[in-house]
Amino acid sequence: MESPQFPKYLLFVILFSLYSTSIAQYEEERDALYAVKHTFNDPFLNDNWNGLQCYENTSFWYGIQCTNGRVTAILLESKGLSGKINADAFVLLSELVTLSFKNNSLSGNIMDFSSNPKLKDIDLSKNMFDGPISRSLLSLNLLESLQLQDNHLTGPILGFDQTSLTSFNVSNNSITGPIPGTDTLRSFSSASYSSNGPYMCDDSSNSSSGCYFSENETAGGGGSKKEPVSTVFIVFDVLGLLAGILLLFLYCKKSRQLKKLIQKYQLEEKDEDDLEMERMSNFHYNESKDESVIISAEVNNRSVTNEEKGKLIFMGDEDQAGFDLNDLLRASAEGLGKGLFGNSYKATLDGRPSVVVKRLRDLKPLSYDEFTEVVRIITNQKHPNLLPLLAYFYSNDEKLFLYRYAMNGNLFNRLHGGRGTRDRIPLRWNSRLAIARGVARAMEYLHLNPNSKCIVPHGNLKPSNILLDGNDNVLISDYGLASLVAVPIVAQRLVAFKSPEYQHSKRISMKSDVWSYGCFLLELLTGRLSAHSAPPGINGVDLCSWVHRAVREEWTAEIFDIEISVQRSAAPGMLKLLQIAIRCCDKIPEKRPEMTEIVREIDSIKAVDSDDSDELSADQSLTDESFSANA
Repeated sequence: MESPQFPKYLLFVILFSLYSTSIAQYEEERDALYAVKHTFNDPFLNDNWNGLQCYENTSFWYGIQCTNGRVTAILLESKGLSGKINADAFVLLSELVTLSFKNNSLSGNIMDFSSNPKLKDIDLSKNMFDGPISRSLLSLNLLESLQLQDNHLTGPILGFDQTSLTSFNVSNNSITGPIPGTDTLRSFSSASYSSNGPYMCDDSSNSSSGCYFSENETAGGGGSKKEPVSTVFIVFDVLGLLAGILLLFLYCKKSRQLKKLIQKYQLEEKDEDDLEMERMSNFHYNESKDESVIISAEVNNRSVTNEEKGKLIFMGDEDQAGFDLNDLLRASAEGLGKGLFGNSYKATLDGRPSVVVKRLRDLKPLSYDEFTEVVRIITNQKHPNLLPLLAYFYSNDEKLFLYRYAMNGNLFNRLHGGRGTRDRIPLRWNSRLAIARGVARAMEYLHLNPNSKCIVPHGNLKPSNILLDGNDNVLISDYGLASLVAVPIVAQRLVAFKSPEYQHSKRISMKSDVWSYGCFLLELLTGRLSAHSAPPGINGVDLCSWVHRAVREEWTAEIFDIEISVQRSAAPGMLKLLQIAIRCCDKIPEKRPEMTEIVREIDSIKAVDSDDSDELSADQSLTDESFSANA
């Protein structure tokens, strides 16, 4: 009696199996589309591509078409999509018939379509796809339209021979090599292949109708192989002619400038002519430094038009300064480097101390009175650890600042120069502590000085702006210059504008200077090159993040520079200074200490009695546990 029921159960099992398979396929397609959506990360698709993607022949997702609950088409044209699509992105969409990403900004290689046998229409035109044309396209026997134009595809054209293929375009790519001689590819016009590399005819071709040249196409589709070569020679001839004309133009321009320069150097009295010739002969030209000499001559040239303003103005007694503009022009010059506010040169005066000439650039359109007001504010800030302004020069086209020359250079070169060489003199703990203390005192003075009208009193504190005189005393430079420079340039170049508060909310304050001081301390303690002070073209380390990670992962002892970590007696002071630096680098400005508090805490750190350099293998003063306890 029960045997007739067996077929019913069998039918139920089959139907359930088919239903389970359908559900699995549905979920696989949904997961595949979710992966594509994640690649695009488009706000509209993120909101729209959710829930059921298909129900029978209806799709609830934008750009998706369905048949019998399966995805059959993806149409996302001109949506501003970007991202790199994975090669296997559509492997699970076995029912896909139409795919179009036309006019977007998608990148990567052409996808693998070997699992999409039903594909008929593919449009990937006007994107940024690169690499070769995918060989999986040859397996699509139902392919009717393939649009790959306006991409960055390379390599040869594949031998497409599908009789169903009626629309084909690979123009405006970087494809090279011959066009295969298949009947399908011969049926398309030269427009399908234009603007690629120079093609060659397939040897099996008995007709020239399948050969198209992107370099010099003819009406009949044929061309000569010698035409691209002749075109190259013509291009080189034209470029050579243009280069000759340009050089002649530059020569004439320089010649006119030289004549004008000589004419303007002629003074009213004849005996001054001999003096001027002596000045020119006294210039010490050098192939690597002649720019600075020429610049000083240009300054004199431009300044004679405005006798009142075009001269050196000294901040103190001019007689005590001991030189004038003529002495400066006669001096030999040496380029010191390119700073954010302008190039600097060392001028060596006969029988007098050398001076540094900073040629200011990218300034605001300030009048003479506005410029001198800023100069007055700068010169009124006097502190033993601030580099005083010696003199300035103002003309319509040139603005110069003169400073005393610091014999021992800047801290950046002292800290990072000569690493790994025998000539390197280690920068020990006592010297670094003295530098940290001197900088802190100078910054405290700038922050408390009522004459400073800047929101950020310094704004560009970094090792290259910390100078050392002949006695290794600290001198801070470049303070107060931010008020002379255009705001957009200041925001791009100054260290304070790299602080967390400016990155998040476009605001700065005095605490931005404190953050800069913290970054400087970390560079001083670690000996590592900071990303905020690295010269252009050189990558540094985000020391704030690096040190926080070192503390969090408990390898604090590796933070300190080897030149000071070997000094066992300096360990407590190093840890205390590191704690100050970490507080200064807090992402929340309000949690950072004031410069007065910083000075007080640094003054409490004692120097070591001797620069001993015993190894710390048996010493526990720099262990991570001791740091954690102190922190």
